[in-house]
Amino acid sequence: MADKENPRPRSNALRTPPGLLAGVWPLVRAEEMQSLDRLTIEMRGIPGVDLMESAGRALVKSVRPLRESSRRSSAPIRIFCASGNNGGDGFVLARRLFSEGIEAETILIGDVARLPSDAATNWNRLQGIDAACRVVDPASDDTDWRELLDQTSIAVDALFGVGLKRPITGGFARLIEALNDARRGGLQVLAVDLPSGISADTGAVQGVAVMADRTLTISLPKVGLAQEPGRTHAGEIEVARIGIEDPDPERLPRIELWNERAAAREFPERPRTGHKGSFGRVLVIAGSRGMVGAGVLCARASLRAGAGLVTLACPDGLGAELGTLPAEVMTSTSAATERGCFARVAEKDLVELAAARDVVALGPGLGREPETTDLVQRLLHTIDRPLVLDADGLFGLASQFEILRERSAATVLTPHPGEAAHLLGISVSEINSDRVASARRLAERTRSIVLLKGAGTVIADRAGRTLIVPTGGPALASGGTGDVLTGIVAALLAARRPAFEAASLAAWWHGASADRLDTARLGFGLLASEVADGLPACAADILNRDGEEGAHEDLVLRFPGP
Repeated sequence: MADKENPRPRSNALRTPPGLLAGVWPLVRAEEMQSLDRLTIEMRGIPGVDLMESAGRALVKSVRPLRESSRRSSAPIRIFCASGNNGGDGFVLARRLFSEGIEAETILIGDVARLPSDAATNWNRLQGIDAACRVVDPASDDTDWRELLDQTSIAVDALFGVGLKRPITGGFARLIEALNDARRGGLQVLAVDLPSGISADTGAVQGVAVMADRTLTISLPKVGLAQEPGRTHAGEIEVARIGIEDPDPERLPRIELWNERAAAREFPERPRTGHKGSFGRVLVIAGSRGMVGAGVLCARASLRAGAGLVTLACPDGLGAELGTLPAEVMTSTSAATERGCFARVAEKDLVELAAARDVVALGPGLGREPETTDLVQRLLHTIDRPLVLDADGLFGLASQFEILRERSAATVLTPHPGEAAHLLGISVSEINSDRVASARRLAERTRSIVLLKGAGTVIADRAGRTLIVPTGGPALASGGTGDVLTGIVAALLAARRPAFEAASLAAWWHGASADRLDTARLGFGLLASEVADGLPACAADILNRDGEEGAHEDLVLRFPGP
């Protein structure tokens, strides 16, 4: 039983947070996490020192598997702490390891007098049991970190948590650089809450950051752990549910991460009584001379994602480029310019085709001729079907957002960072510095669903609801995979999934298909067509596992490796 001083964590065995759908994790920024922490302590009456005790207990569980796999298991564990509450979690870990007879040393880099109350309490408890510990001045160069780390089995990074607001410099930077060098030499590293130096809000590196093998994040995963480079720095991510209050599940704007269970729930039903008409009709308007393959991939993916009927409309005179088009895809051609792009006069034909379909995918491989760009703008006015707008279809809209805002049917935009930067009139580095904020900004300005592609794909709606996708790795960094994604979104819209859910499942499924096929390739040589063709088997895996009891491990967030 738990004693009164050190109660068991309220929910360490919980799966998904209460009040939220199974498999959906809320991702929090630093300010929200700090607010929930205060609410738990001040309004719910749970002492901060008790929460710290629960965090330390959870850390012991994370240390054990690292210790078993360490090549230096005879060396002591060293816990590196700074003068904050992250350090307090490290003090509890050290005390508990001592009580189990595990050799560990606590190193406080900072001033004991500056410890917050709860951390100071646990420092004093640590002193009371005569555990190995020392205090180091961060401004001093006296400590040879590299020599010390050569004699360490596991390094625990309990330096900085969500409260870090400035770049790490000086002695702390030297320590982190030494930690990262030692890890390359075989040292195992466990990070507390998030790797020191990683922004909890964006995943950006603040000066220098710890590279961890495993991160035990406290209470809820942070946004920065789901975005690059934060998620690479974190290694395997586990959530320690220690009793801190959860966010209101109805809050907006909210940021979500789905595991496989949540994704499984979003697949459209495939009733036995269904027929090709009931599974949706997709029109793909795509292609130009030399780039018809983009439309072929988009159409192929729509079929593989379950659309009942798919038609590819491309410019006249490009039939020789359709050689890899599946026989099941219908085709239509319309007037072309001299350079093999859609001509303005193709509008009438394309509007008539769209009127007989449920969804339109517009943009892959269209080219950027002024006449074609003008046609795209006219089609946005005249086509009244749900629409997925991608690639060259986005090119001419940087100053034309009113066209999108005036549309009555759902619109999904699927830009990569370069296209998003062009639309918003900012740099690619600004887009990637806060991908959540960038996607939300574009969604609000266009009143559309935005699917911002990249490492940690982000989906946002104009109300601020946001999803970060954990699937998909470097295997997707090849030509045509974006066209495949556009086709999947179109198929799910045709299956009458709401636009946000269609875009979210499409990105999740697209990444999962690539991950499934890439297990033996390590990111090399996966073709976009293979991702499309792998969609049915990937869906079967997800849906079959969803019916297996205990198939989902919600407390561990898994991202594909680099």
